[in-house]
Amino acid sequence: MNLNTRLFKIMLEITLKITLSMAIFSCFHINTTLGAEYDYLKFTNPFIKKVPIAVPELRNINDHPMGIELTRRGADTLSSNLAFTGFFKLLDRNAFLIDSQKNELMPSNIKFKNWTAIRAEYLVTGGITVFEDDLIQTEFRLYDTFRGKLIIGKRYKGWKNDLDRMVRRFSSEIVFNLTGVKGIFNSKIAFISKQSQKKEVYICDFDGSNAQRYTKTRSITLSPAWSSDGKWIAYTSYVRGKPDLYIRNIMQKHGVVIRKKGSNITPDWVPGRFELAASLSFSGDPEIYLLTGKGKVIKRLTNNKGIDISPSWSPDGRKMAFVSKRAGTPQLYIKEIFSGDLQRLTFVGKQNTQPCWSPKGDRIAYSGMQHGLNQILVISSKGGDPVQLTFEGDNESPSWSPDGNLIVFSSTREGVSRIYVMTAIGTDQRRLLALPGVQSEPSWSPAFSNN
Repeated sequence: MNLNTRLFKIMLEITLKITLSMAIFSCFHINTTLGAEYDYLKFTNPFIKKVPIAVPELRNINDHPMGIELTRRGADTLSSNLAFTGFFKLLDRNAFLIDSQKNELMPSNIKFKNWTAIRAEYLVTGGITVFEDDLIQTEFRLYDTFRGKLIIGKRYKGWKNDLDRMVRRFSSEIVFNLTGVKGIFNSKIAFISKQSQKKEVYICDFDGSNAQRYTKTRSITLSPAWSSDGKWIAYTSYVRGKPDLYIRNIMQKHGVVIRKKGSNITPDWVPGRFELAASLSFSGDPEIYLLTGKGKVIKRLTNNKGIDISPSWSPDGRKMAFVSKRAGTPQLYIKEIFSGDLQRLTFVGKQNTQPCWSPKGDRIAYSGMQHGLNQILVISSKGGDPVQLTFEGDNESPSWSPDGNLIVFSSTREGVSRIYVMTAIGTDQRRLLALPGVQSEPSWSPAFSNN
């Protein structure tokens, strides 16, 4: 091992301790006036075209044998991440007018007319330098091809196994710089998977990869819900024969159990606080209560004859949507927490359940019965006419991505229930994953900051 590599390794080990296994060092350039120079891309119109973007294979900067596989995997992962958002059209590399392993993608050598000629509006270039002992350095740059300008560039250093995390981080940089909204690539999805009559909580990455079982109750587990800092998860389990509420720290797996008389179900965390709402029936019929993260009842939030379940908080924590049968059929209501004012939100359909408030605060997704099947609909948080987003099979349990641009849900459109994802306007519906058994009740986490 030469001196430069030893020094690099020592510096890396120090920074890894500070940043939990991966360090970001210098950046080439950050356009701090991007908002003034560029109009952020907006994807609220269902007829808007996807933005064409080119992602050539990364350069193997020091021609290391290991770099051949890493450069291809890095570019493929970046392309997959961008395509997943539904924002971008990834251009076919066979149409590129350059050789990515030559110097044509060096910053001083880029000929933007080669990219505008194939209608690429944005270009991502990059490279990987491989050192000894599985250490690597990656470089990424995002260009506006029509203006011929660098938008942002980053350099990351870490281990070979950190490559996907480096790519996810730059993917987030791309989305943030073009849309003004932080990306989803460091988020996870909790869901229920049923095998042999047992239902357990599983957790996967944002794109359905790396699915791992989280609970081992060998019982029925339901309704996973993330805290707004991503450190805690709450769910209902029948492990003791009745529905009790479990609150667990994601990493350390310690926590508390709420075993009050009757049912303890449908938790939802208060944004920015170590508190959650849940439907408890110890007083008689199911009502919604506010609880501390340690399970202590703070106060009762609903008080009405009839079932009140499925709370969902507005992003500012001032309002709560929930399901109630107080009018005879399950409908969505919104309660102002401080004033106590209550309004009925849904009037179309005889059964509307499972509300989920968008991170942007303007809309609520829910499951509504349409012609005998449950479908995903979205309605303004101020009320009005809902918009139906799904039309095939039974579709339930909508949950927004942390940036508010995607919705994950369960659907039986291909037979048994699986987890699917779509844009917030209902386009690009596709299956997220398929495990043995049946998958349902997805819950999207906030974006984690340490990945």
